[in-house]
Amino acid sequence: MPGKAMIAMSGGVDSSVAAFLMQRAGYDCMGGTLRLFDNETIGKEDKTCCSLDDVEDARSVARKLGIPFYAFNAKAAFADKVIHDFIYCYESGLTPNPCIQCNRHLKFDDFLRRSLTLGCDCIVTGHYARIRYDAKSGRYLLCKAKDASKDQSYVLYCLTQEQLAHTKFPLGELTKEEVRAIAVENGFINAHKRDSQDICFVPDGDYVAFMERYTGKVYEPGVFLDESGKTVGTHRGAVCYTLGQRKGLGLAMGAPVYVCSKDMAANTVTVGPNEALFSRILRANDWNWFPFPTLEAPMPVLAKVRYRHKEQPAIVYPEANGFARVEFEEPQRAITTGQAVVLYHGDQVIGGGTITEVL
Repeated sequence: MPGKAMIAMSGGVDSSVAAFLMQRAGYDCMGGTLRLFDNETIGKEDKTCCSLDDVEDARSVARKLGIPFYAFNAKAAFADKVIHDFIYCYESGLTPNPCIQCNRHLKFDDFLRRSLTLGCDCIVTGHYARIRYDAKSGRYLLCKAKDASKDQSYVLYCLTQEQLAHTKFPLGELTKEEVRAIAVENGFINAHKRDSQDICFVPDGDYVAFMERYTGKVYEPGVFLDESGKTVGTHRGAVCYTLGQRKGLGLAMGAPVYVCSKDMAANTVTVGPNEALFSRILRANDWNWFPFPTLEAPMPVLAKVRYRHKEQPAIVYPEANGFARVEFEEPQRAITTGQAVVLYHGDQVIGGGTITEVL
């Protein structure tokens, strides 16, 4: 018999339709939104993810469905676990993934605990993914969504067995077009609302301006080096550049060059040809596995190292101290430390971890 469900309502169309579907399935539903930041704090004024307007959109849909609605204050936790980590990673020469951190610490930890305290059996989000239970192993499995173009399993790889046991993804079997059609049919205020594409706390995509505004720091300029170590120009600060970047370098070297590496201590950025960006082997830690508790033996997989990266054939090897090594059949471009590597077998997520080294 359906139980009590807390719907994570962001104000977008996906979570609104998720609420409708759970209610239609017979669940006793309530809606909840995490207030993650004040717009003024981060210099944000437009209507996108997590703004005050989004909260009101979520409240409007909850009212239309006739379900209670809660707005939870999670600003301190978001600043500590997501924003501060985001800044630390960039200042350390890594490339962070704040959406994964938010899922790990806020949406499926903080929000879940609050919901269970209120007597809910599960939380529900508008993510495009599927959860299956394997009776033989007694483990919950994370799988891709039916709509491959919207699949979000990559950013959900960190979900634990306990979290999966108390989570439902009702959009996993639907396409985006079907979701919008349901919203239109039910007269939801956000039926045609655009999807948020950017990092929610970086208003215009300029993460360096956000970091300087948030921390009060000014990042010092330094020098560009070529592959031989020769100075070839001046940059705005190593923190301003990401691996594989070509645009905005301001270098005239007779041929296109890309950011190949950074030395944060020396504040130098090394540039080189596109071919210099390809690697075949990476190491990662902080792994989360789904079909089994730990990886015991080498395993053929399909691996992706970015959200939009097309999965590539590889073999994952267990190593000591919780590390694992992923060796691709073919070299991959711009594998970046700090990002997640997620492994698949068919539509099933095998596991994922944080890239710590590129070999």
